[in-house]
Amino acid sequence: MAELEGLEAQSGSATFWDNPPAARDTLQRVKQHKLWVDPVRRLEAKLGDLDELAALAADESDAATFADIERDAAAMAQQLDELEFRLMLGGEDDGKSALLAIHPGTGGLESQDWAEMLMRMYVRYCERRGWTCDILDLQPGDGAGIKSATIEVTGEYAYGRLKAESGVHRLIRISPFDANQRRQTSFASVMCYPEVEADVVLDIKDDDLRIDTYRASGAGGQHVNKTSSAVRITHLPTKIVVQCQNERSQGRNRELAMRVLRSRLYQHYKEIEDAKRAERQPEKKEIGFGSQIRTYTFMPYTLVKDHRTGVDDGDVQAVMDGDLDPFIEGYLKWANEVRERPRS
Repeated sequence: MAELEGLEAQSGSATFWDNPPAARDTLQRVKQHKLWVDPVRRLEAKLGDLDELAALAADESDAATFADIERDAAAMAQQLDELEFRLMLGGEDDGKSALLAIHPGTGGLESQDWAEMLMRMYVRYCERRGWTCDILDLQPGDGAGIKSATIEVTGEYAYGRLKAESGVHRLIRISPFDANQRRQTSFASVMCYPEVEADVVLDIKDDDLRIDTYRASGAGGQHVNKTSSAVRITHLPTKIVVQCQNERSQGRNRELAMRVLRSRLYQHYKEIEDAKRAERQPEKKEIGFGSQIRTYTFMPYTLVKDHRTGVDDGDVQAVMDGDLDPFIEGYLKWANEVRERPRS
């Protein structure tokens, strides 16, 4: 709280706006501190009021007032639990918006259809939280589903929550594409990256980039499909490839592809630094085919189970409609416990 008071005093000084970039940075820091300090201050004030009220109720043996105090105390305990949960979203990038990349695994039509189902699930989840989703790139599948999708998710703590979804997702169901109605297992991968602000310095040299243009595929209108407006950028040192084809303008597609590339490179270099410090996030070890993080079973029973945390839900349709908070919050608690375990 002392730091917040210092920042507030600084923002009220006569020369505060002499340096606009520093002023904006200070205001942003004040805003971030207030997100924590203001709720704590309210809880402290409410606790003092309840303490005084409890003393009066005890003097008068007022059972009705005690009942009100218990109800208010329970509400305060819930608010405190929410604040403690937010502490788990205290990572350097957790408050940022996010980029979600979805890719089907091997299996052709089945996996492509599953990737599209996952994309719909995440769009529904973002809508529930009031976040904005913009599809930066969408590669339609051959007949059904998608070959890949990149979604920009704009919202407070979008990356902090959606990072729980990075990994391989497995589907078990009766195939709608099989005339013999056989059970099918499909895989799709999901990767989440923090969106990088424009002022973050990344050394991206023009000589390290290979930029290809091509005609967009799928729906999009005559202009999109008949001109080479789609852009694919390869970062040669890391072999990271990004692409964008949803905009009509090649320049706009290139701009969006570079935004995705910056986020992926930021995450790539951050993982290297984390590895050097032996502080890699737990989920990074879980990503890879054959080590799925979650299984969605439609047949012979319905169950969604997270293999990291043990959290499960028998209402698979609700999950596919975006009811992901139990899984995401369960993961964040599990990851926090893993980080706090003493190293052998």
